[in-house]
Amino acid sequence: QKVFRRKDGELTVFGRLAAGACAGMTSTLVTYPLDVLRLRLAVQSGHSTMSLVALNMLREEGLASFYGGLGPSLIGIAPYIAVNFCVFDLMKKSVPEKYKSRPETSLATALLSATFATLMCYPLDTVRRQMQMKGTPYNTIFDAIPGIVERDGLVGLYRGFVPNALKNLPNSSIKLTAFDTMKILISTGQKELEKIMQENQEKTS
Repeated sequence: QKVFRRKDGELTVFGRLAAGACAGMTSTLVTYPLDVLRLRLAVQSGHSTMSLVALNMLREEGLASFYGGLGPSLIGIAPYIAVNFCVFDLMKKSVPEKYKSRPETSLATALLSATFATLMCYPLDTVRRQMQMKGTPYNTIFDAIPGIVERDGLVGLYRGFVPNALKNLPNSSIKLTAFDTMKILISTGQKELEKIMQENQEKTS
């Protein structure tokens, strides 16, 4: 327990990493079939609906097709969310007290943490997308990484990184900033409520 939580109740670095990894893996596991359907709809020609694509996948490829590339996704999202949240939290704690509650501070730290996490974990996202495609030659992550490197070189693992970063970095930054701002608002509101209740109690006693 000491590995994950200090004596004062605060999470350690390992605790923050573990919490972020578990949260990311759980959300990915639940929503993964929708991610596969989104990719199939994006790359398939014609005007197929989501239900039609889902039925065709189920009939032609079986239920397992909805979870193609799940392994790399879980392996990729766990460190991504873990690093993102952990770096964000640690950076916020290192900021001077007078700047901590400012939205621009949250936005800047969120952008830096998301950039760091994306650079670390993007190759696994490339592997995931390759394994989601119909007719993929890759069965496992251990087939995919050497295959991509042999075909395209190391740069192949970062194919599409720039448009992905332009899309995901603002998304992740805004998400973390909103999360942090809501925490501050809830904490402030709770303190105000406790103060009002204490004043009312003192008046009635």
